[in-house]
Formats: sequence, C-alpha cells, structure tokens
Amino acid sequence: ACSGMGTAVSMQIITEALGMSLPGSAATHAVHGAKYLMAKESGKRAVELVEEGLTPRAVMGAGALRNALVTTAAAGCSTNVVIHLLALANELGLPLELDDFDHASREVPHILGVYPSGPYFLLDVYRAGGVPAMLKKLSPFLALDAVTVTGRALSEELAQAACMDDDVIRDVDKPYHPEGGIAVLRGSLAPRGAVVKASAVPAEMTTFTGRARVFDGEEEAISAAMEGAYRRGEVIVIRHEGPRGGPGMCELLTITELLFKLDLADACALVTDGRFSGFSRGPAVGHVAPEAVVGGPLALVENGDEITIDIPARKLELHVAPEELERRRLEWRPPARKVSGMLARYASLVEQADRGCVLSAVRD
Repeated sequence: ACSGMGTAVSMQIITEALGMSLPGSAATHAVHGAKYLMAKESGKRAVELVEEGLTPRAVMGAGALRNALVTTAAAGCSTNVVIHLLALANELGLPLELDDFDHASREVPHILGVYPSGPYFLLDVYRAGGVPAMLKKLSPFLALDAVTVTGRALSEELAQAACMDDDVIRDVDKPYHPEGGIAVLRGSLAPRGAVVKASAVPAEMTTFTGRARVFDGEEEAISAAMEGAYRRGEVIVIRHEGPRGGPGMCELLTITELLFKLDLADACALVTDGRFSGFSRGPAVGHVAPEAVVGGPLALVENGDEITIDIPARKLELHVAPEELERRRLEWRPPARKVSGMLARYASLVEQADRGCVLSAVRD
C-alpha cells in the first residue's frame, strides 16, 4: 500500500498474521508481477473458502489474536492497529484489553526495521522474505497451531519460510529495540490509557517533561504552527479530537509533519485524544482516555501546566495539584457540539479508544 509502516501496510501485515490473507501477500511489492498473481490466487482461494465452509470466525480465534499482538510489537506497527484489533476482538466475542498490547511489547522485541522505526522500506521486506520470514523468527512467541485461510496451520505455512536479509528482519536476540513497538501509558492525564509508537521515538526523547500549549482542535493547532507559535520544550496538547469529540477520532498527521518541517520534532512532544498516522515519529501520544469531551483530565489542562511523558515507566502525568484540578472541574462545561444526524448518533454511542471505539447499545 505504501513504502513504510503506515497504517495501511500495518493492517496488511496484521491481516496476514491473523491468517486472513495468503502467506506472503502483505509485503508483495505493489508494481511487481507477483502482485497480480497473488491477486488471482486470492480470488481463487476466496471461492474455495466458500465451498469448504471455512469462515472468518473459524480462522480468527484466540491464537490468531495472539499472533496479531506479537506481530504488532515486532513489526513496529501503527498505533491505529490497537483500535482495529480491540474492535475486531469485540466483534468476535474474544477477550482483548488495551494492556495486552503493552504486555506483548514487554515480551516481544522489535525486529522489523521499516521506516519510521528503521532504515528500510517494504520492498526490502519483500526481498528479505516477507511476513513469513518475520513470523518464522517470531515462532517462539506465536500460536503456531492457528489455522489460516489456506486451511493449514501456521506452523505448516512457515516450514519453508526463510530470511534473505538478517538486518531488514533481525533475529529476536539482535533486535532493533529490546521491546516491541507499542507502549501503553497511564497516569493522571490518561487514567484509562494512552498509546505511543515507542519504536519511532528517539532514545533521548523517551522521557520528556514540558509546559503545555493547549489547542481545542486540530485546526487551531495547525494555524498556530504556521504562525510560528510553538517553542522548543513544549508539550502540544490537542483535545476534542477523540471518538466523540471529533467525532470519529481524527488522525493528526499534519501536526507531526509540521513539527518536522519546523525542526521541532526533537524538541516538542504531542498529546491528544485523537490518533496518529503510522508514519508519526517522536513522542506523539494519542488515544488518551477518557477523552476531553466527556470530561477526561485532558479537558482540564491549561497553558503552562507541566506534563511528563515517561515511556520506559509507561507514565503520562499532569503535574497539577488535585485541589486545583477539582476547582477546574467544577468550572468545566462540555464544549458546544456542532454535529447532527448520523454523526450526532455516532458520537452519542461510540466507546472510548481503550475499548476500540466500538458502538455501544446505550450511552455510558
């Protein structure tokens, strides 16, 4: 889909790890003749699956979800994968919690060196043996008995897999990072969790403390950046972009790219109840739950407040006295909503990011 580990490529890789696409399909290069052949084989197999009665629920069991978690950590996937897998697990009726992603990252090292978490691109992964080569190296962590759309167990599919470049896909004992790509942070600013792509954060930025510069929406933040308002050492807070506040949980790629254009990517951090592209780099913390529009702590942050991001300790803290926060809470009012129709209905029913942004039957 694209050259680096954006959300599209991340989901291609996760689909293969789930057993829901043919082995090798995720990294097959877009303009290679093999892509056409893979498409033909996929169409053929889709018809056979109907004839055989092999359904998605038969493929995507607990083992498949385990394999997806391992792959998310090892490949340095987009943080958007977290929302998608939480929602998928909910649809399948399988247990999966936000902290499961962090547990996987603590256990599984980051071994796939694809930009922005490494120097390589997806064509290099294709030449190195694709997702099967990576999964074979991850075998100790995988549920190898999980069935795939081929009708065979994952162990059978990986039997002939081989890696052609041990730097593109490193061994688990020689990883790019000893921990996986996703970190879940908690603390006074994110009681129900927040997510960061830790594999794309420079070592010197994994702990960061700065003063907040607060924006009530992406447009305000973009305008301020274009006017040169940001200062080195700040934590840029963008709120009201969550599942209900967006509504729809906006992807704030523009801000992360502007920081690089302004040469501030190594000097500022981002915190939001929205989400980020898989191409985001640096300490860009998203999915803050509960979000601002429902009265989460993010709603109470003011310009100049001190915020600490500590990825190794998995902390996201707002350094404001509890009594001051309580005073602010008493004065806080939900922002006026400007949505109607289906968007208003969606905003009233959607769950928070830590629950996969699924729709509930009634508003909580």
